[in-house]
Amino acid sequence: MVKARAPAHEKPGSEPAAGFVIEPLVEEKWKDFELLFGPRGACAGCWCMWWRLTAKEFESSKGEANRRAMRALVRRGDVPGLLAYDGEEAVGWCAVAPRTAYPRLARSRIMRPVDDVAVWSIVCLFVAKPWRDRGVATVLIRAAVEHVRAQGGEAVEGYAVEPRRGRTADLYAYPGPVSAFRAAGFVEVARRSPTRPIMRYLLE
Repeated sequence: MVKARAPAHEKPGSEPAAGFVIEPLVEEKWKDFELLFGPRGACAGCWCMWWRLTAKEFESSKGEANRRAMRALVRRGDVPGLLAYDGEEAVGWCAVAPRTAYPRLARSRIMRPVDDVAVWSIVCLFVAKPWRDRGVATVLIRAAVEHVRAQGGEAVEGYAVEPRRGRTADLYAYPGPVSAFRAAGFVEVARRSPTRPIMRYLLE
């Protein structure tokens, strides 16, 4: 269990986040994950399986099949990510795993490997609507760094979104905002698209 606090300066004028408790997604926390993601699996039946499958596999697995696949990962002892709790309620999610767990990254022109460093990847940040703009994403990113550190990882990457103007629609904001990664100490190491920098945190 990791206790974390969001920086009060992350979004000027917003309500500062109180304390959030971060927990790994293990079997005992599965029901909390289901409640957070809701009947649509966070978005269009994804259940955070998008980066783990080919396009064809994903299209044929939307919804219940994806939910079962994620459940199977948890049941076999994998930790596919972290949950942020406000009291007893799960209010946020961060998917983090070794980059090799996400084969779709390797096929992406924008997110292909920068170098040969064995990175862990943050591929999704999902925050329940009432808790958005309260620093939960930064809390989760910082907790992901500590999670990777505990596993002996060398580096953590995020594939952030930086809109050219205005606010990114929630549907497309799941990789996480650049501002949250910067607040967590990440630096930009590549940018193959104007709006999609690759952010990295090197662990000592």
